[in-house]
Amino acid sequence: QVHLTESGGGLVQAGESLRLSCAASGSIFSAMGWYRQTPGKQRELVAAITRATGWTNYADSVKGRFTISRDSAKNTVYLQMNSLKPEDTAVYYCTADYVYNDILSGRSDYWGQGTQVTVSS
Repeated sequence: QVHLTESGGGLVQAGESLRLSCAASGSIFSAMGWYRQTPGKQRELVAAITRATGWTNYADSVKGRFTISRDSAKNTVYLQMNSLKPEDTAVYYCTADYVYNDILSGRSDYWGQGTQVTVSS
């Protein structure tokens, strides 16, 4: 059975950093990524990465501030978030799939339970 276990969320002040982690168990995925969602809005892609090549994609709003990385041996993906802004406040969801385009489109099959990130001004 597949499980995605997220950790690392919390409350920080604007300008500070957080690192989210997502450990996958039960399968080896070709790609993983992070989405975020705020009340009343659609879930949006934050960043995604392929397992084999490390190819990445980022939302324009986080480019230059967030970095996604993976540890294939641990089947884990990380999201380093620097220079956080109040508008980054959201529930962040880890996702995984065997098809990278499904990660990018939000159609991936596996999702974590979400972790809250709150950035105060």
